[in-house]
Amino acid sequence: MALSNAERQRRYRARRAVGEPVRTPPVRPKDRPRPKRWSAAVAELRALQAEYEAWRNQLPESLADSRTAELLEGVCGVDLDALNVQLPRGFGRD
Repeated sequence: MALSNAERQRRYRARRAVGEPVRTPPVRPKDRPRPKRWSAAVAELRALQAEYEAWRNQLPESLADSRTAELLEGVCGVDLDALNVQLPRGFGRD
């Protein structure tokens, strides 16, 4: 059974009296439009790829043929330009 407004307020005041912090809803990424989220994700991938490329370039010669070098080469070889697309805004906002 749902609480009445008075019961809900009484519980809120009791929690505040005990010192329980007020819970605020977290800001979720889904509140942002999808095209902006996509662009942010692609930008993050580009930054990560640049970090991995710097790591690969700093590997010593003794690790040039290691499994780590192979994996770094695979990450650096991914073409992120294919992800740079303009997504539709949807719901008639195009």
